Amino acid sequence: MGIRISRTGRPLLTTLSGAILISLYGLPARLFAAEPAQPDAASSTATEAAVGTTAGAAAETEAQSGSSGETERLDEIVVTYRQSLVKALEAKREFTTQTDVIMAEDIGKFPDLNLAESLQRIPGISIARDAGEGRQISVRGLGPDFTRVRINGMEGLSTTGGTDSSGGNNRGRGFDFNVFASELFNRIEVHKTASAEVQEGSLGATVDLHTPRPFDFDRFTFVSSAQMGYNDLADETNPRASALIANTFFDGRFGALFSVAYSDRSLTQEGASTVRWDNGTSSGGFNAASPYAPARLATTFHPRIPRYGVLEHEQERLGLTGALQWQAADSTLVSLDLLYADFDAKRTENFLEAVSFSRTGASGKPQTIVRDGAVSSNGNLVYGLFDDVDVRSESRYDELATTFKQTNLNIEHEFSDSFRMDALIGHSRSDFDNPIQTTLTLDRANTDGYSWDYRGNDRLPLIDYGFDVRDPNNWSFANGLSEIRLRPNATANLFTNQQVNFEWDAASAFRVKGGLDFKAYKFSTFEARRASEVSVPNLPAGTSLSDLTRLLVFGNGLDMPGGADTSFLIPDIDAFARLFDIYSGQGTFTLSPSASGSIGNNRSVKERDRGGWLQGDFETSTFGIPLRGNFGVRYVRTEQESTGFAIINSRPTQTTVEREYSDTLPSLNLAWDLTDDLLFRFGAAKVMSRPGLGNLTPGVSVSVSGGNRVVTGGDPFLDPFRAKTFDLGLEWYFAPESVLGAAIFYKDIESFVQTSRETRPFNTSGLPTSLLEGTGALPTDDFQFNIPTNTPGGKLRGVELSYQQPFTFLPGFWSHFGAILNYTYVDSKIQYVTSSGANSLKTDLTGLSKNAYNATLYFEKDQFSARVSTAYRNGYLTTVPGRNNNNMEGTKGTTNVDFIATWKMNQHVEFTVEAVNLTDEYNDQWVDSVGDRSSVYDHTGREFFVGVRFRN
Repeated sequence: MGIRISRTGRPLLTTLSGAILISLYGLPARLFAAEPAQPDAASSTATEAAVGTTAGAAAETEAQSGSSGETERLDEIVVTYRQSLVKALEAKREFTTQTDVIMAEDIGKFPDLNLAESLQRIPGISIARDAGEGRQISVRGLGPDFTRVRINGMEGLSTTGGTDSSGGNNRGRGFDFNVFASELFNRIEVHKTASAEVQEGSLGATVDLHTPRPFDFDRFTFVSSAQMGYNDLADETNPRASALIANTFFDGRFGALFSVAYSDRSLTQEGASTVRWDNGTSSGGFNAASPYAPARLATTFHPRIPRYGVLEHEQERLGLTGALQWQAADSTLVSLDLLYADFDAKRTENFLEAVSFSRTGASGKPQTIVRDGAVSSNGNLVYGLFDDVDVRSESRYDELATTFKQTNLNIEHEFSDSFRMDALIGHSRSDFDNPIQTTLTLDRANTDGYSWDYRGNDRLPLIDYGFDVRDPNNWSFANGLSEIRLRPNATANLFTNQQVNFEWDAASAFRVKGGLDFKAYKFSTFEARRASEVSVPNLPAGTSLSDLTRLLVFGNGLDMPGGADTSFLIPDIDAFARLFDIYSGQGTFTLSPSASGSIGNNRSVKERDRGGWLQGDFETSTFGIPLRGNFGVRYVRTEQESTGFAIINSRPTQTTVEREYSDTLPSLNLAWDLTDDLLFRFGAAKVMSRPGLGNLTPGVSVSVSGGNRVVTGGDPFLDPFRAKTFDLGLEWYFAPESVLGAAIFYKDIESFVQTSRETRPFNTSGLPTSLLEGTGALPTDDFQFNIPTNTPGGKLRGVELSYQQPFTFLPGFWSHFGAILNYTYVDSKIQYVTSSGANSLKTDLTGLSKNAYNATLYFEKDQFSARVSTAYRNGYLTTVPGRNNNNMEGTKGTTNVDFIATWKMNQHVEFTVEAVNLTDEYNDQWVDSVGDRSSVYDHTGREFFVGVRFRN
């Protein structure tokens, strides 16, 4: 039994007779009204990737164009890559809000293999990768938890499981873009400035993903594509395929569409890691008998778990979309959108590691003897020779599955030429299941002659384990020494959304909009564990480790130091599972959600959001200068219910906490046409984003994985993130098809949620020692305590620069080239605090790259086109303050280069060649800004694709 605690745009209905619904892409219809039909059917596709800025709301399209709201058919539009960029620039000039758009060249031809990697082409957006592909995005320095994603107009949340070094399983608000095949979508909009008509919940941006609809086409359409990929590190082939079929019936009054996308991907991730660095002030000193300067070792930093690692990924992605549209009357359109995505993965993580250096008990550093060493100028023990070191071979196997389902019903109705309504009813659910998360270890205690050496390479050390790591006779599997961890877990996110919006043309230059929203959101997460993970059975008579292990060879793609081990013995998890029937759920393998380490991950959050908004759109002039704009206000009330296991009277007790809060969010957007070629923008708004889901639990969780010991708590009364935002923009259209733009943005973050982290013995926390039962940890062991708290926030300011131009001014062959460039600078000063609430560092937001740029050079002539794109983001912080006596933690910058070339054989068939991650960028994570201590250093290789595409 638990306890309960209480504390008080409507889209334009325009149909094309060609291949593309112009209003679907947010482009004003009047830009195309005068264009004649083009005879060449082969050119009837849109461009490869148009990135521009538009209002995003199709209602604004109609308002700005003065449309009467009647259905209008336009001639077929022939758009090349350059022409599409022109239309994007025209749209950029038309609207007041700052919304960047990416459009597919044609159905099933999104410009990148991954949605997140397409988004990084937009100014101000950087991405974080997992398993070599984009997973989550940051916008203008604000991380994924501050970005809200809608699919076909409805908010959703997708969740996957990642490696621990890339965030692990997603139990937060950040959207995992790698769930979806990019071929399912034909448009992405990124709303960077707030307006009343765009729902609340974002400090960074609102991202709208759109799938195609049947009224995008006026005839039967069939498109299919197939690709074969190759990863040069995994030496594996990776197939991809997609298809779309659409048609309209009954004189175009009813339409149906279906699309499917499938991919299978295999890759390898290799490198070295340390699970952070530590010194002796928080986790005990080395053996006093050490002949190498024990006093100096107390303040010298050493790797906690130095290791080589090989991760193997198998991923299978399936996506389906369906859409029905019915023009019930000239004034009524009904649209039904269906989306299904299934992302399955199998992942093995294999490490050859020394665990003594992370332990504080008698079998850890106090037992370890330091024979020799060398300390760098920044206080790092870059070379060490040791005796009595516990060495471990660890293998982890995960089966991961994400299923996403969404259904949307949208009704658009015109009561008159001046009064319109649209309504949306939707439901989405994302289920992440990790039914098998199994870790086994082989161990060798008290090894002599172990050494590491970072002097030749501070990222990839030479590690000598002191024995033959390939010989089964040198390893043991013993009770109290080795481990069997079983940690199945699941996460579910469920949204229901109802909204109704109205528009009234009050005058020729003034429109009134308004609406009501209701959203219900439920998040829940589950985990079970064994009662004791350090309790393992004895090997039966006649069974040896040679029967239960396999040899792993690695390092072919690494510049390994001479003399390093490039193969080692690892547990064969399948063999152990068969021998001990470890998935039976019986005896010592019984799993329980109330086990000490899992209790904190059995929690849920429910939110009910009720809101209303009112907005006015206008056109006027000031001092003879044309002015367009909108002003409005949104009010939302949030009801929150958090459930978890709180510690009451020294016992975990399921507890539910309820609270309510409300926000009034005004906004203003203005755009002046200073001259025919010069446009000035201004935007101001109050915005809010709800606290992270993990921070809202009333409970506490204890996690022990080998030498890694963490206590994580929550606070259901955290205030949301709130900020005031201001934007200025200037755009100069200095030549045909060209623009030079600059934007300045400023965010005054008035309330912020920070997770303070400190390391101290468990028995100083006041928590009951019963939480450690079965973990193998002692009350005197050091634990990292993660506690969320509200802080004063701080300022964020930045600049975006953009340039776009075709090189038509060059002679001959060179005139077919063109370039698109953008650069973003962001700076922030956030006040961080310690666990006691005292001010700590004042520095950048986590996830913020101060400098980022994107550059695309393209060529287009006749049947051949090509482009090469570079995306750069410099280093960013991941944890402030840092852990284990390090001031902060972060990730170094990356430069990713991609290439694509297309040759059209005829109007129906084309061939493609793509190269992804040509620089084979390394994931380089570090701790301490002064010490620059490597914590993760690995890579996943380059990927190459050849393909063919058919269109009827």
